[in-house]
Amino acid sequence: DNSTAATHSLTTGKREFNDDYLKFVKHFGMHARTIAVGRKEQNGDVESLNGALKRRIKQHLLLRGSSDFESVEAYEAWLHQVLEKANSLRTKRFEEEKTAMKPLKVSRLPEFIEEDHRVSSWSTINVKRNIYSVPSRLIGETVKVRLYEDRLKIYYGGRVQLSIERLLGRRNHRINYRHVIWSLVRKPGAFQRYRYQEDLFPSLVFRKAYDALCQGTEEYKADREYLRILHLAASTMESEVEAALEILLEEGHLKSMVQVKSLLDPPLGHQEIKMSAYRVDLEDYDHLLEIKLKTKKEVVL
Repeated sequence: DNSTAATHSLTTGKREFNDDYLKFVKHFGMHARTIAVGRKEQNGDVESLNGALKRRIKQHLLLRGSSDFESVEAYEAWLHQVLEKANSLRTKRFEEEKTAMKPLKVSRLPEFIEEDHRVSSWSTINVKRNIYSVPSRLIGETVKVRLYEDRLKIYYGGRVQLSIERLLGRRNHRINYRHVIWSLVRKPGAFQRYRYQEDLFPSLVFRKAYDALCQGTEEYKADREYLRILHLAASTMESEVEAALEILLEEGHLKSMVQVKSLLDPPLGHQEIKMSAYRVDLEDYDHLLEIKLKTKKEVVL
């Protein structure tokens, strides 16, 4: 039905098949074609069955009493039960269809699409019009990205560097401050103009810390100190930095990263244990040897 999943518009007004769709049908030895214009009756029953399936799932969720699941795996297991129950009503007709089908003698399609992407100076890559951050050590390098249905795997030098959840749609972003902080801390003036600034506040405490810094000093100095605090969180433990920030915010004394670091050295909740150097007395070994020889003689007797 000239679906955009299989076709795309041309300047001529016509629609041609996408390369990915052509590769798909070729893999299975099929030939692609569309229905005639204005002949919707040529459609199969796939579209109507999709609508029926959505209504069926909605009804089962209502009977279940909740749309919440413990995990994606739990939801998929529940969904398979619904599908198996629905398909059991068509077992007889399906067996009749199988007698007319030819055996499928092709290899399995790959679960992913592989693309090459160059990492920008901001430690990001643009994949299917969505932005993802990657470790800063990859800046300027070309990485290989495997796009699965639900995730991305980023390879460099033949090894997996990162595995992250895939974004749906376009013009979205997923920024991990640990990836970009190394470049930002070297140019703090860029913080105010950073497009994904909100992603650089791991929690509300960090947001409050930045606001407190802005109230106590000039904007460029506040940016510099906040980036240093964020760099400290990426280099040590975010939870401990957050705890230190809470203490300083309650006291109203947050002025710089040095204050935060002073509460981490030694780390919060830990006390430095001092032990004197242990001095080995070689006579102890002679004593042990005497005991061993004495025991051996008693066994022989």
